[in-house]
Formats: sequence, C-alpha cells, structure tokens
Amino acid sequence: MKTLIITAHPDLEKSRVNKRWNQELAAYPDRIQIHELYKEYPAWSIDVAKEQKLLETHDHIIFQFPLYWYSYPPLLKKWLDDVFTHGWAYGSQGHSLEGKRFGLALSIGDKKKNYTHAGAIGFTVDELLAPFKASATHVGAVMLPYFAFFGSSFQATDADVEQSAKDYAAYVLFHY
Repeated sequence: MKTLIITAHPDLEKSRVNKRWNQELAAYPDRIQIHELYKEYPAWSIDVAKEQKLLETHDHIIFQFPLYWYSYPPLLKKWLDDVFTHGWAYGSQGHSLEGKRFGLALSIGDKKKNYTHAGAIGFTVDELLAPFKASATHVGAVMLPYFAFFGSSFQATDADVEQSAKDYAAYVLFHY
C-alpha cells in the first residue's frame, strides 16, 4: 500500500526544502502519493468526504510541513479540525484511523541547538509537537518518530537541502 504524504506548505513554490522533498518523493510513484493541501484548497473549503476517503485508503500517512510559529501551518490545523470528525475519527463509532501509522516531516528554520530548554526557543521539538501527537493518540493512530531538517531558513546550503531530500526519502521508504 502506498504512503500518503500530506504536504501543508503555505507557499510551496518558494520553498527550498519542502518543494525539493516532494520532488524527491515523486520518484517513487508506486510507493508514495503526495497530496498538497494548499494547492488542493486555495480557498480553504475542504471536501471532508474526499479527504476522509483518501485517509481510509492509506495505512501510512506522513504530515509534511514547515514548523510554522512553533506549530503546523493554519490550513493543516483547519484540515485536522474539519476531517477528524466525531463518529468517523473518534467517539464510540469513530474508528477509521485506528492502527494507521502517522509520521511527521518537518522543515525547521532555526538550528537544532535552539530547540532545547536551554536554547533560544526554550522548548524541544517533541514538546511543540505534543498537540499533534495527542490528536493522533485520540484517534487511535500509531505515531512514528518524526523526520526533521533544522536550519532550513538561513544556514542550509543547497547541498544540505539535497542531502535532506535523500535522507527524507530513505526515512519514508524505510519506515513505511
């Protein structure tokens, strides 16, 4: 079964990292399906039934996005609010996501050393991802370790971005 990559980047065409990641993953069409939320829903009017069906047909789902003000981009938040409905994703009758394997792939603008309690951010990436992980747990999904590329805003060279794309593809193909 294919792995579904849900990409949520507000300006993917200008992205160095997420755009390159999608290009790398597109080399594996038999194993990976890429779904770009901002391209699919420019007016933010989400087709809930279509999205739920898409999730139902995949057992492995990776949410790929830039860490955006220490969280996920706003369209992804809306998508989660709209798609993960009571009676479908959770509740006594909501079992559609149980046992599915969820992953996160993050491009992070700042350096890794700043995402510590002693660092400039003061929080770890794991702590910042707690709401997403809680949502996954609530719907019965299994969270796998996240993939992260730090320093994407200013420090990363073209070679760094290229290597991150190769590493990300290896992560997806290995874990899923």
